[in-house]
Amino acid sequence: MLKMKKISETYEMKVFTDTGDYFGDIEESIITQTKVFGWRVRATKNSFLNKVLGSAKGVIVPHQLVKSIGDIMIISKAAVPSYSGEEEEAE
Repeated sequence: MLKMKKISETYEMKVFTDTGDYFGDIEESIITQTKVFGWRVRATKNSFLNKVLGSAKGVIVPHQLVKSIGDIMIISKAAVPSYSGEEEEAE
């Protein structure tokens, strides 16, 4: 059975990648006239997204990359911006 969820219930929801990395928190949904287009995900202090983006506040994840929404949101690893660990190793 398909469980329905209100858009307002997803705000502040934790977002994880399908590999288990904590990605950030949902800040806002982007809706067209008939469907959800994407999700604005805020980079929080301990998130993987914060490490990748540095000073940026977040990213927009297309809804096609969302795998599941329940108590948390699971997104595809393809939504993660490219990241090279060279900067981290240099420090």
